[in-house]
Amino acid sequence: MRVEFTRFVPGPPFPMNLPGKAAMPSTDSSSADSRAHDAAILALTLYAEAGDRPLRAIEALAALVMNRHRSGQGHWGQGITGICRAPFQFPCWNTRHPHHARLRAAAPGGAAAHSAQMELCHRVALRALAGALPDPTGGATHMHADDSQPSWSIGRTPVAEIGGLLFYRPEPAEARVRPRGPALALAV
Repeated sequence: MRVEFTRFVPGPPFPMNLPGKAAMPSTDSSSADSRAHDAAILALTLYAEAGDRPLRAIEALAALVMNRHRSGQGHWGQGITGICRAPFQFPCWNTRHPHHARLRAAAPGGAAAHSAQMELCHRVALRALAGALPDPTGGATHMHADDSQPSWSIGRTPVAEIGGLLFYRPEPAEARVRPRGPALALAV
């Protein structure tokens, strides 16, 4: 079967053969095909985003994906595959991001498809999907590498730092309320 990468920049997507179903199916089904597809997509995401980091960081990233899945919030995507491939969540799925080359290398037929690190990522993905992976992030749903600071992280305190990745829990709704418009100062 063929799965197309979602392209988040102008231009047509290019095809890539990946195991399982067509792009971004609902994964609420417990079928073996769906589970295998989720494991493959999660493993590719783990490899491309954290495969060069320690095992604990790979496990933490898998836990983050599972936290998003358990949250039931649709904006993350539907099912594990949808969460991994949702626009602007994991840049390895953006064809113009540097991590995308790692994803292509790890996909079936790629140079790293059977590497020890890819096999490790696949085992972590299977453990996460089976519910056998502890969550070292304390429920985090956001993360970034420690060598960057995305705008959403400014003013927030990470709940965990694991293998060069910083993890954050969702903010309570009342903490997200921001004043609208410029602040007014009263002169006395």
